[in-house]
Amino acid sequence: MTADELRVLLESVRSGAVGVSAAAARLSQASVAELSFATLDLDRRQRCGFPEVVYAEGKTAEWVEGAVRRLSDAVQDCFVTRVSADQAAHLATAFPLAEQDRLARTFWLPTTDERPAPAGKVVVVTAGTSDLPVAQEALVTARVMGAGVELIVDVGVAGVHRILRQRDRLASADVVIVVAGMDGALPSVVGGLVDCPVIACPTSIGYGAAFGGLAALLTMLNSCSAGVCVVNIDAGFKAGYVAARFVKRLSKTNTPA
Repeated sequence: MTADELRVLLESVRSGAVGVSAAAARLSQASVAELSFATLDLDRRQRCGFPEVVYAEGKTAEWVEGAVRRLSDAVQDCFVTRVSADQAAHLATAFPLAEQDRLARTFWLPTTDERPAPAGKVVVVTAGTSDLPVAQEALVTARVMGAGVELIVDVGVAGVHRILRQRDRLASADVVIVVAGMDGALPSVVGGLVDCPVIACPTSIGYGAAFGGLAALLTMLNSCSAGVCVVNIDAGFKAGYVAARFVKRLSKTNTPA
């Protein structure tokens, strides 16, 4: 429980809106939830600013549902990545009010309909249209975590004038995520155009010598643009998560005391 949540709970007890027993139950909530198939970290939001995220790949639909229900019972936002079509159909029936993005393969069940104004701006850029699923995962992740987001599509180095036309939009970003497969050259170009951090996300898109994204990953790791850092192949979630943490911290730093 965060300090703000504790304050709200205590005010509710003082006003009589919440009974002492109910408040005690909230305060005594365990830091982990032991399920037969998972051990959920219920303190991650307090430590890291965002609740535990469920990675759905390799799990049954029932396991994913169980994890979502337990997180929801703990009054935590439930975000799930890499949701298959079968899992999505199951979750849509179990949680009809949740938001799903089938391109990003994500599921989101927030604890409240009230959402604060987005913090900062994360601009997600794709080299090609085929990179969109990974880029959308990054975009949805950053948005769910409270960042303002914007998407620029299909501006790879095969026609470098396309990215140059987007310089004003890039300049307005607090963080740029560049998602690219093939030769993975676009992050270096973008890194030479902006004064903010660039998160490079290689994708597994490409012909045989791309080695399932390894070529793009190595190119990005060897970028000569000093402001470029790199996440794993197809790791749109990681790129979006890190970008959102950057802009939220920046927003806190710029907020008057």
